[in-house]
Amino acid sequence: MSAAFELLSPRLRLRRLRPDDAAAICAYRSLPEVARFQSWTSFTPDDAARLINDQSGITPNTPGTWLQLALTTLEEGTIIGDCGIHFLAEDARQVELGITLSPAYHGRGLAAEAVASVLRHVFNSLDKHRARAVTDAENHPAANLFERLGFRREAHFIEHIWYKGAWGSEFVFAMLQRDWRAAAHPASTAAQRLSGRSGLPAD
Repeated sequence: MSAAFELLSPRLRLRRLRPDDAAAICAYRSLPEVARFQSWTSFTPDDAARLINDQSGITPNTPGTWLQLALTTLEEGTIIGDCGIHFLAEDARQVELGITLSPAYHGRGLAAEAVASVLRHVFNSLDKHRARAVTDAENHPAANLFERLGFRREAHFIEHIWYKGAWGSEFVFAMLQRDWRAAAHPASTAAQRLSGRSGLPAD
């Protein structure tokens, strides 16, 4: 991945953040309904500029770093959200994903389309073994998103984190590379399972 890196889907382009993205990012990240389940309480233009500046020094696929990508509409180039890939320090074969979408674009399947693009990249191009996502247990749209994409809910931590003045609960979702490939190529996977059962070598 380089500074010009992008991921394309039918309606979206995911790309590296640029200095002139600050106002658009601040516009949705500063909304109370967006901040509710995020690490920030408020998000100012200075916060947006700092995020973009910090990202300029990130080398993608470096363990211990987050790579933040702008979600833009394919035709107009309008920024509608951002998606993060956390390359885990404890295991370079695993990543954590996060996504923030402007409320104006909810209900159109765009978040699922964006995360699917990222999954294709981390599993097919980077050959990662596992992708995980952590959501607030009360953030039902986020939980539904990862379940629709085929993630397993592997954990439910109950009141384990002090978050914005109260104890918070979280879900942990995860997907393995083989799960992604099986969903993408079900006929091939079924054939491999059958050949295995009959004693024939799998492809």
